[in-house]
Amino acid sequence: MTLQQEIVGNAMQMAVVNLTPGQTVYCEAGKFLFKTANVSMETRLSGPDRGGRDQAGGQGGAGMGGLLRQAMGTAMQVGQRALAGESLAFQYFTSTGGDGTVGFAGVLPGEMRALELTGNRAWFAEKDAFVAAESTVDFGIAFQGGRAGMSGGEGFILEKFTGTGTVIICGAGNFIDLNPADFGGRIEVDTGCIVAFEEGIEYGVQRIGGLNRQGLMNAVFGGEGLSLATLEGNGRVILQSLTIEGLANALKKAQGGDKQGPTGGLFSTHAG
Repeated sequence: MTLQQEIVGNAMQMAVVNLTPGQTVYCEAGKFLFKTANVSMETRLSGPDRGGRDQAGGQGGAGMGGLLRQAMGTAMQVGQRALAGESLAFQYFTSTGGDGTVGFAGVLPGEMRALELTGNRAWFAEKDAFVAAESTVDFGIAFQGGRAGMSGGEGFILEKFTGTGTVIICGAGNFIDLNPADFGGRIEVDTGCIVAFEEGIEYGVQRIGGLNRQGLMNAVFGGEGLSLATLEGNGRVILQSLTIEGLANALKKAQGGDKQGPTGGLFSTHAG
């Protein structure tokens, strides 16, 4: 069943989700806003499986062997989220005794987007983009290996969504949807502007220019550092107009503590 939801607001949007009796939605801790009285709330360490049952409370196998597998699976999930800097727990909301309503929001001024997973393609998103999802959607961590991950502005850890159903994500500023196939198969973007992209899109990081005069000018004065993210293939890409680094620098400047100076680039000392 498709999750009945509505994205409302402008500068800082929120998602209002309508649940049918027995329907469950879960969110990352800290993204919950409000709920009606007939919606129960439970905090768990484990994520849901594709059958819509929580791995800690579902039927993971009889006896001690099944309990041990459940415990090990939960520990692995928690360890991955801790390594990624994500919330260790999820909050689950289930409607009882009639239809219910739950509200969620992100943590930065910006947009939200509901993605519909059909089971054919996974979605990847930047850290902290996840807001909420149906219990039929799996939340995981993907590690972007190699030089691309180590040099990317968003780090080498991505959120990964699989299964079927609705997942709601958030970002900063305004969103723009692109397909690299419409631009010759490849686009190059600021590493902090990527919100999410479909499976099949190849993500990488490239150096801006060579080790020559122009390359050094780009790195020192261009505001982008040494690298740009590359996205190649045929599929949906969602970008955001505001980066966390840009917002942090703007706030520091407004408080009289601007450390970026007039050059940007390598001289930027953003918060974090």
